[in-house]
Amino acid sequence: MRKTWAPVGRTPIFRHSYSRERISAISAVTVSPLGKRLGLYFRFHSTNITGVEVIGFLRHLLRHLRGPIMLLWDGGTIHRRVIVKEFVRQHKRLHVHRFPAYAPELNPDEFVWTKAKHSLANGAPKDIVELGRRLRSTIHRVRHSQRLLWSCIHASELPWP
Repeated sequence: MRKTWAPVGRTPIFRHSYSRERISAISAVTVSPLGKRLGLYFRFHSTNITGVEVIGFLRHLLRHLRGPIMLLWDGGTIHRRVIVKEFVRQHKRLHVHRFPAYAPELNPDEFVWTKAKHSLANGAPKDIVELGRRLRSTIHRVRHSQRLLWSCIHASELPWP
């Protein structure tokens, strides 16, 4: 829900189904080695993301990206799971750098999701399938726009050349 406008004296009504279904997401903003091109990789899941899904996502990145991969990770417990640490240790192309404990303002990926949530706000999809369609459409729009991806990088407080 986001703020909205309505005529004076007419409270807006938002209908929803109170469904407990969910879509969990894992994603990464990528920067080419020369810093010229950005990418966005993502996966959606119908359950909470565990270390197994993190490893699956890292395998996906390893298949699609060449050379060393620097992972800038937040302090989430999911990234500190033993199986995730072991997977990273076994794959020398992966180099982990951690953000401070709670610093979403440093993470460009947070701004991707801010854009997605903004475009989905105040919507009322009839079911999880429609929500998934809307979410994919929104994320694809960001993914295919270098301008939007660069805005996520520049909105973060990461030192950037």
